[in-house]
Amino acid sequence: MVKIGYHASHEQFKPSDLLTYVQQAEKAGFNASLSSDHFFPWSLDQGESGFAWSWLGAAMQATSLSFGIVNAPGQRYHPAIIAQAAATLAEMFPERFWIAVGSGQYINEHITGDHWPVKHIRNERLKECVDIMRALWKGEMVTHHGHVVVEDAKLYTRAEIPPMIIGAAVTAETAEWVGGWADGLITTSRPPEELKKMVEAFHRGGGEGKPMYLKVQLSYAATDQEALEGAYDQWRSNIFTSSVLTELRTAKQLQEAAQDIPKEVMRKHVRISHEPEQHLEWLQQDLDLGFSQLLLHNVNLQQERFIDVFGDRVVPQLLKQ
Repeated sequence: MVKIGYHASHEQFKPSDLLTYVQQAEKAGFNASLSSDHFFPWSLDQGESGFAWSWLGAAMQATSLSFGIVNAPGQRYHPAIIAQAAATLAEMFPERFWIAVGSGQYINEHITGDHWPVKHIRNERLKECVDIMRALWKGEMVTHHGHVVVEDAKLYTRAEIPPMIIGAAVTAETAEWVGGWADGLITTSRPPEELKKMVEAFHRGGGEGKPMYLKVQLSYAATDQEALEGAYDQWRSNIFTSSVLTELRTAKQLQEAAQDIPKEVMRKHVRISHEPEQHLEWLQQDLDLGFSQLLLHNVNLQQERFIDVFGDRVVPQLLKQ
């Protein structure tokens, strides 16, 4: 079953506003949602950073949507605590919650004061966390000493069906790696030829037959110029390569790094158009590549208009698949 989701961006909006938006999205025909999970916004212009796990309980009670969250266990979050949080949501809302896991970004994780490891160590740590969470969801008593430490942990409240663990990847190398252990893949939108390489890498690593989700960065507004301006204002600090986004320390640094980016460059990184039909064409290409869940993130601030228009002219067409 195809799912078209609304992305709840805690970096851009207050949690109370996001609760209204997901309720509006469900009424408009969206049947899923994705939540970000950061300690800091990506720029000072975004200016919010609500705690996603508090919000998820309210959002799942207020709607019947399925929800996912992208999380980085291992430093800011201990994997046993994330396992407990995920198990609680999965018990209350059976088969409506999934968790995507990634190796994280320095901007969020450095708050603990711990050393920020190099990428291959972060990957090793992430896989340890995944194994720990799965063991806890099985009811096992877990003691583990590695990149993370767990002693005598056991979950007494568990879901009959544990959450799916989706591997988050923004490079083909990572997509191939998560194919071997994740229940599915989530990546970000890019041109079809690049997305195809991600899909092939995931399959090559062992992901053949597993679900694939796509977080789609788009900017829709009343005019093309408004869509471009909105994307530039809110999302220009997010267009850097993974090696940059994962290593900078503060929102101010990201904003300063992006200050001289020409506006038109945004079109290479965000799908910008005021025409719903153009967005529909792009999204259909994603489905044709094998993605079964598209999580739409309108990166500008015009959320109500986006939800209403896409609910009327885009989502119904995609759900006919």
